[in-house]
Order: sequence, then C-alpha cells, then structure tokens
Amino acid sequence: QLRAVSARLSTARSSLNAIPVNGTGEGREIMIPLTESLYAPGKIVDPNKVLVELGAGFFVEKSAKDAIKVLERKGKVVDANSDNVMAAAEASSRNVQAVQQAMQGKMMEIQARQQGISYKNKMEGMKQ
Repeated sequence: QLRAVSARLSTARSSLNAIPVNGTGEGREIMIPLTESLYAPGKIVDPNKVLVELGAGFFVEKSAKDAIKVLERKGKVVDANSDNVMAAAEASSRNVQAVQQAMQGKMMEIQARQQGISYKNKMEGMKQ
C-alpha cells in the first residue's frame, strides 16, 4: 500500500510538472477523476492554483510550485515509512526463523529422549 501511495504521489508530481504555468495551460482540457474508473471532462481555469490534500479529507489551495514541494515532502515521509515497515518485516521474519529452529531443536531433543527411553525399556525387557 505504501508503494501505491508513493506511486500516486509521483504521478501527481509528474502531472503538475506537465501543466504549463506560463498562461498556455489555461483553458486546457483535462479529464477529472471522480473515482478510479470514472472521469468527467473539465478545463483548467488557473494552472498555477491547485488543491492539495493535506490528509484526513482536508485540502488547501497552493501554487503549482508549492504543491510540488508538498508532494515531495509527503513522498519522503511515505518512502521513510516504507523503509521502516520493510525493516520491521525482515526482523519479524528473522525472529520467526529463529523460533522455528529452536522448536525443531527441541523436537529433536524430545525424539532422542523418547528413543532412549524406548531402547532402555527394550533392553530391560530382554534381561528378564
């Protein structure tokens, strides 16, 4: 999921960079996503003013340049969190492997003990 968020932020930055802000982007026709699979046609009124989601459904109007900075900061946070999650997952995997090895060692110890008891009982039965 974090990789998907990072990809969306990267796409947003690329989209903002693709819109000319020197006046030629004004009136440009675009498709506005309403959902992931539903779009509506629209036109850019002011290419230098965009709404940026800050989180929890809050948006703020920013210049395209400032919006790119916000997206870059968010991208860095997502990438850092992704790295932390990956490190935690790797540590958990190593812990699981260590527990499995310890359990396997205990099982071998129990089996050896049971075989020893069985052999001892067998030997004692032969003496009688």
